[in-house]
Amino acid sequence: MSKANPPFEELFFSRTMDYLEVYLPRQVSRSEHTRKAYKQSIGCFYDYVTRVLGMSPLSFRYAECTHKLVLGFSQYMQEELRYGPSTVNQRLAAVKSYLRYLSDGDISLIQIYLAVKKVPELSVPKVQRPIIETEDLPAFLDSPNGSRIGNRDRMILILLFDTAIRVSELVSITLGDIFIDTENPVILIHGKGRKERAITVSDIASTHLKAYIMAYHKDHTEPVRPLFFTIIHEKTNHMSVRNVERIVNKYGKIVRENNPRIPESTYPHLVRRTRATGLYRDGVPLEMVSTLLGHSNSETTKLYTSASVEQLRDAMEKGQENEPSETPLWKGHENELKKKFGLG
Repeated sequence: MSKANPPFEELFFSRTMDYLEVYLPRQVSRSEHTRKAYKQSIGCFYDYVTRVLGMSPLSFRYAECTHKLVLGFSQYMQEELRYGPSTVNQRLAAVKSYLRYLSDGDISLIQIYLAVKKVPELSVPKVQRPIIETEDLPAFLDSPNGSRIGNRDRMILILLFDTAIRVSELVSITLGDIFIDTENPVILIHGKGRKERAITVSDIASTHLKAYIMAYHKDHTEPVRPLFFTIIHEKTNHMSVRNVERIVNKYGKIVRENNPRIPESTYPHLVRRTRATGLYRDGVPLEMVSTLLGHSNSETTKLYTSASVEQLRDAMEKGQENEPSETPLWKGHENELKKKFGLG
């Protein structure tokens, strides 16, 4: 039975503020997006404990966060909230991460963390995510017209594809991040977790970029000036992620009228995935694709890439001359073999 008024430091949610506001952003350099996602997930767990189980946050202690309770939380999300497997896994991961953080600072909480850690994740079906096929790319990238706004939009599409950067990385680029008057033009990208990386730019993209800068930044050379911007109340601001998403979707709709294979929904991450898949299919090693995408783990990159039908066919045809004859060597002995393997 819970104590009526346990000490504050024994309460499960007593250190969530420190975890979300100090530990994640300042001590382990997690992005603001990650911090918000973890806050939402732990908030969901908080609602389960207080509203569904009827336990006061001023009496819910670490010791009461058991394997059984968190397993019930998982079941609640699936059956009552109707969350998909990936969302359930995300919520569970946040709770486990918080407990790991707590146990790192208090050895007495290790057993609680290890018990909750064993709550199983759900199996997430692997879905073949769409890309823009090679035949449709020129039409998509050239779809903006030749107006001032159209040239800006074309630059956005080209840069998203050529560099395979995230949309958040695109809108954060400033003039000081661009080095195109060199033998190997590069852009300094400020990625997730405050990681920086230099991305090379193709000759074609570099030519477009020089023209764009001349048109939009001719009289401005401040290093902090946003590459893509909007002006509100006479103040220059970085273009928003939502505005870039709107632009990409707009041209996807335009091109789809004559190119029906273009995915129904077009968005910046689709362009990023298209570029990564194209490089992989062209034989670029997965590790190099991973570096381009800014992934610290190449396993993550596998989610972005898929083999083409031609690649799979080539792989199947390799070594066919060494395949066995069509006549099975075990003919007439199927039952004996089945028993031998314990299956009879």
